[in-house]
Amino acid sequence: MTPAQPLRQDEDQPGAVGAAVPGPPLPRLGDPWSARVAQARGSDPDLVRGWMRSPHVEAFWHQAWPRERWEQELAGHLAGDAVLPVLIGRDGRPFAYVEVYRVARDRLAAHYPHLPHDLGLHIAIGEASRTGHGLGRTLLRELAECLLTADPACTRVVAEPDVTNAPSLKAFAAAGFRHAGEVTLPDKTAALLVRPRREEDMPR
Repeated sequence: MTPAQPLRQDEDQPGAVGAAVPGPPLPRLGDPWSARVAQARGSDPDLVRGWMRSPHVEAFWHQAWPRERWEQELAGHLAGDAVLPVLIGRDGRPFAYVEVYRVARDRLAAHYPHLPHDLGLHIAIGEASRTGHGLGRTLLRELAECLLTADPACTRVVAEPDVTNAPSLKAFAAAGFRHAGEVTLPDKTAALLVRPRREEDMPR
């Protein structure tokens, strides 16, 4: 559930996504879940900052930044069309920070035969006490299904957690994501995990 920093591309660069492909959609989750766009002002940067300082999150995200840095990070995402920062709630209580991203506007695009509408997920469950109870796998399943519904042109949702992040790998597998190989990124060796819309949508 480790993030890959977005690599923005202009339309004249190889592999770039044109204006016809919109930014990542907000997943519309049903009860007991809720999803809203994380804001760069107000209490959201403090909430995300606190979660990122939790040892179980910091071990793989490496983003235990001060509030000002998180304000800048969220503002940058909101100003572009590569990453949508999202706060997930359950039963009215904030639960997780999620980044939905267009693979073609991310560094991951260089590591597998992506399609223009491929969507990726990064997820951090904020409180350690809420991990290990099956909530992560349930949320991942809901997120993948809602993203495929939100963008009919998207045929697969992907993730690239660190290969040493055993709880994350287990949760994604239980949510229907399938292993499609490993990719070497500057800060980690990642497992490429894919939730295809259909069998033929798996990367070849």
